[in-house]
Amino acid sequence: MVFYRISLAFLCLVSLALVHPSHAQNSPQDYLNAHNAARAQVGIGPMTWDPTVAAYSQNYANSRINNCDLVHSTGPYGENIAMGSGYFTGTAAVSLWVGEKPNYNYNSNSCVGGECLHYTQVVWRNSVHLGCARVQCTNGWWFVTCNYDPPGNYIGQRPY
Repeated sequence: MVFYRISLAFLCLVSLALVHPSHAQNSPQDYLNAHNAARAQVGIGPMTWDPTVAAYSQNYANSRINNCDLVHSTGPYGENIAMGSGYFTGTAAVSLWVGEKPNYNYNSNSCVGGECLHYTQVVWRNSVHLGCARVQCTNGWWFVTCNYDPPGNYIGQRPY
């Protein structure tokens, strides 16, 4: 009987999570996991969530609500931004950035065959603090921004 109650309670929690996906793949830990998985693939240590950087990200994301165009904040941190429709999650944005990995050539330290600077910011070895935010714009699209401290992508330097 106790097992049945626990199973029923678990089933209710899972059902609730499926009905209310608002935090699914958008929590600080979700952003960290997605970034740190990419960093681990190339032997770079994990990032940590920084509330100050996260507050900066949230303030900037909030400022984009009425204009979801991909415009960088030009602030003090490294930054990746993305925009998507439907239920575009934070981890989906990170996946887009990490998906640029095949375009990065380590030997020449350059992008070959496409964009790669979002990817190199994700794996920039000196960027150790992360803050991200996601907002739904008035046009229905989602705007996602992640900020990195210290910033990366310095010309002539390798990310790792």
